[in-house]
Amino acid sequence: MEDGKSEYSPVPDNQMEVEKKNKSTVQALYKALGHGDTKTVAKLLASDLEWWFHGPPQCHHMMRVLTGETTHEKVFRFEPRSITAIRDCVIAEGWEGKSYWVHVWSLKGGLITQFREYFNTWLVVRDLRPPPRWEVKKESVTLWQSQPRDLYHRSLPGLLLAI
Repeated sequence: MEDGKSEYSPVPDNQMEVEKKNKSTVQALYKALGHGDTKTVAKLLASDLEWWFHGPPQCHHMMRVLTGETTHEKVFRFEPRSITAIRDCVIAEGWEGKSYWVHVWSLKGGLITQFREYFNTWLVVRDLRPPPRWEVKKESVTLWQSQPRDLYHRSLPGLLLAI
């Protein structure tokens, strides 16, 4: 279609392509981390990467790996069980033993510019933008939510991420 929107999807084709590229970039990051390929990692991250963490202080695992303080194998193995792209964000989720984690990576122009790490935290991502004038008023839309395999066996703090 001429307006850039798919006939069958409310998401413009160019946005779907950006999401696909962003997801591929984050997948390449995890692969490079797993192989200890610091050159590739450095190429994927902005030099002024913004970082935010929620969880126990001793669990800043990914930042220790990204800063070179330690290696991927020595601290914690980040092997995402799911990776989802939403607009300029890519959400990766995984668990190792009793530890559950969610990473939210923000990208601009194919470069990772922001990193949010949630450790042992239930995360809900919602769209809080007001609808266009022609749409019926709607409540905020849940775009993504944590799916830890053992959530119902223990209590985790919860956070809402508005995008």
